[in-house]
Amino acid sequence: MLYIAEEKKKLGNDQYKAQNYQNALKLYTDAISLCPDSAAYYGNRAACYMMLLNYNSALTDARHAIRIDPGFEKAYVRVAKCCLALGDIIGTEQAVKMVNELNSLSTAVAAEQTAAQKLRQLEATIQANYDSKSYRNVVFYLDSALKLAPACLKYRLLKAECLAFLGRCDEALDIAVGVMKLDTTSADAIYVRGLCLYYTDNLDKGIIHFERALTLDPDHYKSKQMRSKCKQLKEMKENGNMLFKSGRYREAHVIYTDALKIDEHNKDINSKLLYNRALVNTRIGNLREAVADCNRVLELNSQYLKALLLRARCYNDLEKFEESVADYETALQLEKTPEIKRMLREAKFALKKSKRKDYYKILGIGRNSTDDEIKKAYRKKALVHHPDRHANSSAEERKEEELKFKEVGEAYAILSDARKKSRYDSGQDIEEQEQADFDPNQMFRSFFQFNGGGRNNSSFNFEF
Repeated sequence: MLYIAEEKKKLGNDQYKAQNYQNALKLYTDAISLCPDSAAYYGNRAACYMMLLNYNSALTDARHAIRIDPGFEKAYVRVAKCCLALGDIIGTEQAVKMVNELNSLSTAVAAEQTAAQKLRQLEATIQANYDSKSYRNVVFYLDSALKLAPACLKYRLLKAECLAFLGRCDEALDIAVGVMKLDTTSADAIYVRGLCLYYTDNLDKGIIHFERALTLDPDHYKSKQMRSKCKQLKEMKENGNMLFKSGRYREAHVIYTDALKIDEHNKDINSKLLYNRALVNTRIGNLREAVADCNRVLELNSQYLKALLLRARCYNDLEKFEESVADYETALQLEKTPEIKRMLREAKFALKKSKRKDYYKILGIGRNSTDDEIKKAYRKKALVHHPDRHANSSAEERKEEELKFKEVGEAYAILSDARKKSRYDSGQDIEEQEQADFDPNQMFRSFFQFNGGGRNNSSFNFEF
């Protein structure tokens, strides 16, 4: 029996040297079944498991070899290597100590001893950054730790948790699923899956995962905390939406504002809460606050089309027409729909209108003014700005008043003509030729001649 076991071991060694580790594993297992009290066979199979990156099985075999032969130095070396790979610093240090006690001149575990010291330092740094919520730094230092301890599930899941906090949920989920394939009862892995669902606004599924993690580990503090936060956010979001739909906008505003304080890291939910609050602000006339909310939404998610369109509409209502056009153009790049094209045309038209002279403002009247009110306004403004009244002013002041006098005349020429007024009010361009041929002095003389306002000559005396 021993002879056959030895033959199996030799064949296993040949396969191991040829890097056929699965074949070697089977042969070592056959040797163990024939001779289960051989520490060497367990040691060899441990080495094979290590090459297959199955550190837990390798550790089990190495420790079994030590139980058979407490002086088996190679087995301690393998324990040190496995413990290091699994992130077990204490286990690594204990194995290193045993190797040094068995052979004070041994250098077989010098690298593991140094690595264990580095891991201790890294763990302290990682914890400090985690406590201060510097999650990018945590991920950075965990990558360094995982180079030393590539099979450490604790490090992997902590990295996944921080990736979820950073919004990198796809990467976090891949890690969690990978760990669950190795350990289906890992409460930490299930917690991370719940975290990914929570950060992608799947609150109901997130709650289910946190509760499942608590079933496996009733003392899982993080799952308790996240389940509570998840339920709170869900309730507040639903209440805010209900208040909004029922027209209780100010109450909805308070709810959305309080909900935004729950978790600053949940970009997905917060962007939706901010958008909802922006809508509320438009309902209660707080257009600038609505724009500010949309700005924050787009900082969180530049592709949030609804927020972009809402901001464009607010800009238009605030008469910030260039900003409105810019937002509609960006929106059209995101989604080319007939509706967005229409809104962009209207925004460009409003921008074009805004750049024209406001003849109503020049005359100081409203858009619904009557013909008589237009005439009275012109008479008043024309007399105020007529060049003769400013003959003794400085050259700069005379030039400024002449320009105003001309604008007053232009305004009256357009608004007193039904056809031109209609074209102006509808946003159409007034023919450039008509404006180029316009003579404000002739307009002034004609007005006062036909409206009994002055003499038929080129100069007028004003009464103050």
